[in-house]
Amino acid sequence: MSDVEALHAVAAEISARLRVSCRPGPERAVHGGSICACYLWRAGERELFVKIAPASSLDMFEAEADGLRELAGAAAVRVPQVLAVGTAGPSAYLALEWIETGPADEATEAALGQQLARLHRKTAQRHGWWRDNYIGRTPQVNGWMDDWTAFFRERRLRYQLDLAVRNGYGAQLEARGERLLEVLGALLAGHRPVASLLHGDLWGGNWLAGSGGQPVIFDPAVYYGDRETDLAMTHLFGGFGRRFYRAYMEAWPLPEGHELRREIYNLYHVLNHANLFGGGYVQQARRMIDRLLSEAGC
Repeated sequence: MSDVEALHAVAAEISARLRVSCRPGPERAVHGGSICACYLWRAGERELFVKIAPASSLDMFEAEADGLRELAGAAAVRVPQVLAVGTAGPSAYLALEWIETGPADEATEAALGQQLARLHRKTAQRHGWWRDNYIGRTPQVNGWMDDWTAFFRERRLRYQLDLAVRNGYGAQLEARGERLLEVLGALLAGHRPVASLLHGDLWGGNWLAGSGGQPVIFDPAVYYGDRETDLAMTHLFGGFGRRFYRAYMEAWPLPEGHELRREIYNLYHVLNHANLFGGGYVQQARRMIDRLLSEAGC
């Protein structure tokens, strides 16, 4: 099947799902990340944001759709509406509501901070989620656990460290990483957060301002856990201003010790980047591990 035929097959599937005539090809390609191709597509009078990847990516798209639905159910921060997800010929696709972007100002950032705090007020009895999903292209294991420290050690750090060893980074990360896993309980001693609904991948590229200035979040890696993990990632790559942090802290202040925990939580994402991209992220992960071990007196 040619590329044009593959796009026509996607259009036919979306038309059947939405019961509206979808144009046989997209209007144009748009920015949407490195994992899949993204398009502005017209279906009747409606504009769609459509992601396309090989059919083997269906589970990734279904996980994203489930995450967006979970976030939407909290009625806290706007997310794109899920319209259709499935396969067509050699392709998997995810069709979302098209959201026209506008300028983000301090009022938008303040609203995002307030609304994120509201999102985190939605809680579960345990840490995790009902399904696994993905952090970038990396599988993210979300099996439920009662204890937050155990969850973050086993489902987050150990998973990434084991993957790093398989990827050939054991000499740099394995021994010191194993030692960090041993002392993680001491570093998180006394910290027993509620299991908040999390975006899970909240960096600056995963939010925007809608045409009316309202914040919108997307591309989630949803689970329930310590709300500080979402806040920690906002510091990792930038993209969030002072009004965002001030508004969040006014709505729900972070407890003492969150600066140290920020380093712990961001190690997960740096390890993931090391596993995805290698290079300087491996050295960055090693430096973070060394700093945390020093904090633990090791």
